[in-house]
Amino acid sequence: MTWRLGDLTVNRVGFGAMRLPQRGTAFDRRAEPRDRGQAIEVLRKAVELGVNHVDTAAFYFSATRSANELINSALAPYPEDLVIVTKVGPGRTPQGEWLPLATPEQLKGQVEENLRQLGRDHLDVVNLRISGLDDLSEHFGRLAELQRDGLVRHLGLSNVKPHHLDQAQRVAEVVCVQNSYGLGHHPEQDDFVGVCRERGIAYVPFFALAGANQEAGTSAEDDVVTEIAHARGATPAQIRLAWTLARGPHVLVIPGTGDPAHLRQNVEAGEIGLTADELTRLDAAHLSGG
Repeated sequence: MTWRLGDLTVNRVGFGAMRLPQRGTAFDRRAEPRDRGQAIEVLRKAVELGVNHVDTAAFYFSATRSANELINSALAPYPEDLVIVTKVGPGRTPQGEWLPLATPEQLKGQVEENLRQLGRDHLDVVNLRISGLDDLSEHFGRLAELQRDGLVRHLGLSNVKPHHLDQAQRVAEVVCVQNSYGLGHHPEQDDFVGVCRERGIAYVPFFALAGANQEAGTSAEDDVVTEIAHARGATPAQIRLAWTLARGPHVLVIPGTGDPAHLRQNVEAGEIGLTADELTRLDAAHLSGG
């Protein structure tokens, strides 16, 4: 199962590095930094298992760990087929406090920081992640300039609405959209998933393992997932990933973990073909919102 991001071919099960620098909740300044050796082991194991799409960002860091630096240490010199996708827009102080969204003029500095941390002379894919920005044309235009300068190979979007995609496509090619989505999680994104498929754009959910009631305990959706997982001898997380991949050949997943066993399970989820009956039951749970 592969998809092309521009001229780059990736396996549809990738790896998200957001949780790699720390244990527990991402971006929690009180979180315990992850063991460095374990983080490097997981990254190397991911590539060994066939993962060739790693999602990261310069603002993924804990008190003593940086996702980009861990990726550099673990995987450089990088395999030829490895695609590293990063994102710009947000920023954090060294103490971990969030900064205002970068201005168009600040985006070059963010791109250069990712290049430095990853030890690359260009970035494979850069997603513009926005928050509270209604028109991204100027920001995306600046990234298109960096693309023409050779610092960036392909461009994508993160945390956007359909009209943002329209704006960006008037400026430059968009190879992927990365939004919060999963089984029972933001079902209003279903139409956008379809739009991306029609346009040949990868749709890359983050939080694909988050359910509708991720902070409110169990739900009917959890019950259906658990029943199917038990019947198949799989984990609930694997069923959630398999359902997400079944949304279309253009849908990629980037689950993150610091546990080698969970990593293997995530990759193996790509081999689970859900039946029509299972998909019908899961789709009903998805639309019910749990």
